[in-house]
Amino acid sequence: MKIVVCAKYALDVAELKISSGKPVLEGARRKVSDIDKNAVEAAISIKEKYGGIIKVLCFGPISAKEGLKELLAMGADEAYLIEDPSEGMLDTAATVEALALAIQKMDGFDLILCGEATIDGYTSQVGPRLAERLKVPQITYVRSIKIDGNNVIAERDLEDVYQTVKVPMPLLITVTREINTPRIPNLMAILKASKKPITIWKIEDLGLSKDKLEQISSLHTLSLEGFTVERKRIIIKDKPVDEAVQELISYLLKEKVLGV
Repeated sequence: MKIVVCAKYALDVAELKISSGKPVLEGARRKVSDIDKNAVEAAISIKEKYGGIIKVLCFGPISAKEGLKELLAMGADEAYLIEDPSEGMLDTAATVEALALAIQKMDGFDLILCGEATIDGYTSQVGPRLAERLKVPQITYVRSIKIDGNNVIAERDLEDVYQTVKVPMPLLITVTREINTPRIPNLMAILKASKKPITIWKIEDLGLSKDKLEQISSLHTLSLEGFTVERKRIIIKDKPVDEAVQELISYLLKEKVLGV
């Protein structure tokens, strides 16, 4: 089975700093998007049960090699990096075009796995748009995967219900955080990963150019601004516990933090 996992080397939003109302992106820490690691772990679980090869694919800066090494240490077999000439300013349409052409450049696939969203943009668009671009079926928000011959049986998390579907391969799946807990590579796995191949492609290797990708982009970022959240600073004190709890609940209901 040939499995491709798309992973983003994303800004670690938990560590972003704000200066003069704007996020400081220069020197900001990056990491593989958390839910994309769930997708890699799902691919590894499939490989362990059914065999196959796992290729991880990233469209990002050259520094994304460090993130790809981590995914190789987890258990992926090969890694591919498409250098993003825009420093992360292209939208999901351009990202999908680059990913689609890269996948077509590979020797076919049975299954593509993506996280349901990335930790920075959280648009949830790349997976579905990539499936449409490649003209393959898609299953989104998947919390469990089983392989049945040439079919995938997946359980989807639709918030108020779970839906089980059966779809033939090839297809694309987006996974949720709940599907698994990504493994932490040990020292031996990290050492073995250093011998696994990382292929680096420039967009020209895919028949693209920066101008063409900018034309494909329909969304252009004009500015990034931070915002502050003022706390209410409500303090309940000097009251019996039962009375204080009831007052807190009443206040939370009034503020619509809690619903009934």
